[in-house]
Amino acid sequence: MRILTALFAAALALGAAWPAAAKIEKFPTGFRIERIMVDGASMYVRVGGTGPAIVMLHGFADTGDMWAPMAASLVKGHTIVVPDLRGMGLSTHPEGGYDKKSQGAGIAKIMDALKIDKADLITHDIGNMVGYALAAQFPERITKWAIIDAPIPGIGPWDDILKSPLLWHFNFRGPDVDRLVKGRERIYLDRFYNELSANPKSIDEATRRHYAKLYARPGNMHYAFEQFAAFAQDAKDNQILAAKKLPMPILALGGDKSFAEMQPVIMRAVATNVESGVITNSGHWIMEEQPALTVKLVSAFIDKK
Repeated sequence: MRILTALFAAALALGAAWPAAAKIEKFPTGFRIERIMVDGASMYVRVGGTGPAIVMLHGFADTGDMWAPMAASLVKGHTIVVPDLRGMGLSTHPEGGYDKKSQGAGIAKIMDALKIDKADLITHDIGNMVGYALAAQFPERITKWAIIDAPIPGIGPWDDILKSPLLWHFNFRGPDVDRLVKGRERIYLDRFYNELSANPKSIDEATRRHYAKLYARPGNMHYAFEQFAAFAQDAKDNQILAAKKLPMPILALGGDKSFAEMQPVIMRAVATNVESGVITNSGHWIMEEQPALTVKLVSAFIDKK
């Protein structure tokens, strides 16, 4: 029940009087775009910097654009790799392949295409789920992992988490749903920004317009729904993958009005070396709500010897 309490707290905190936090930022000068074919999808991948690699994976209602402040902090001394997930953002959307086991293997193929043997990993939301499938299938290729504010299907308290009415959207899909949302993408995304943030004003108008435009691209919302449709299969796959615990150091971060200390509870079910952190005055959207603190904590973890 503590899980549900934490999730409900995000909705109850809407009246908090905190100032607006982040705006959409551009990636630093020198980043380039690679188009990498992975299992029938043309993956849109931002690449910049030199040195040890870091892969950053976004979630729903965002794209890889969310990571620009993190990339700016870490690009000095690192190679930064930021894809848009399959069927989302500016990546293309084949009919299948939205189970996270396949997508995790797909991220490994992106690393192969860029001649990256090993990488640190930073993930949020659905990116956590793809990140787990990547790390569990290829543990020797992930050196550290910062995982931010979202559960993993089939892992730890997943069944309790599913009971939260805030998560009705996990089963919101189908052709009629596509028709309902078409042309109303901004309204649909506002629901997530408003109800799952500590303070809706922290997701500013420019950010909302930016992502609404991307999710209004033909097919993008439908195939974002396919990410959720795969959760049942993901849970089955993950329960098999979880037979062997992850060995790499993991930083599990949650917003204090969202998953908070539940994030490390989830990760300790599948990993042996987990440290925790809480982002204060934040709901689920911590890169939008508290970018400076999030970047500070993640950067310190990544750079720690």
